[in-house]
Amino acid sequence: MTITDTHTHLYSQEFDQDRDEMIQRAIQAGVSRFFIPAIDSSCTKAMYDLEKNYPDNVFLMMGLHPTYVKENYLQELQYVEEELAKRKFYAIGEIGVDLYWDKTHLKEQQTAFRKQIQLAKKYKLPIVIHCREAFDEIFEILEEEKSADLFGVFHCFTGTYEQALRAISYNMKLGIGGVVTFKNGKIDQFLKQIDLKHIVLETDSPYLAPIPFRGKRNESSYLINVLDKLSQIYGLSAKDIAAITTENSKAIFGI
Repeated sequence: MTITDTHTHLYSQEFDQDRDEMIQRAIQAGVSRFFIPAIDSSCTKAMYDLEKNYPDNVFLMMGLHPTYVKENYLQELQYVEEELAKRKFYAIGEIGVDLYWDKTHLKEQQTAFRKQIQLAKKYKLPIVIHCREAFDEIFEILEEEKSADLFGVFHCFTGTYEQALRAISYNMKLGIGGVVTFKNGKIDQFLKQIDLKHIVLETDSPYLAPIPFRGKRNESSYLINVLDKLSQIYGLSAKDIAAITTENSKAIFGI
């Protein structure tokens, strides 16, 4: 059984004490494909080190995370473009709009999101969207940019059924992680109405650990708990869910 974690920050400082052991736990649990989103230029070296140490398991993205859009965001976007020109990446991400922490740089976040969507089209890559309290803002830009060559993953999807359908209409898969196991997560209430062909699995580790680890450090091996929840929701075996979602990830990332 091959399980794909389409969104995990394996380079996070949270894993500095036991990174290799944590990755081995995941691989032993069947989680053997890790897609690594970028945050900003400060994480690049750690991402490249991960890829060097786990060339068969680790697949990198490049992008500027919306909460890291600051006064220097144009320099950061230039850096993203330079790295994309140098080597292969599997997605532009994570990108988007986040209005949970700070609304100060909304305009700059929107500009960065648009520019990175355009880079994705230029390099024929998927996008991986970060959206927090910003569905309207995200959808507005996706509506402007929609085209046959715009596709990707709506990472950590936490919206309504109607928002799920709209995300899918823009050629986005829904990234489903620990939130689906939360009592107040709500997405478990309508997820069965969404065809599995639109779903990929993710942890967003070290964040958003599923039940029974909620509130603790998340890690990729905990994707098993998400898999089990989806197995209950869809009435399919964990093996079938793993196979379908891994094929979905291959359709998006090309590997």
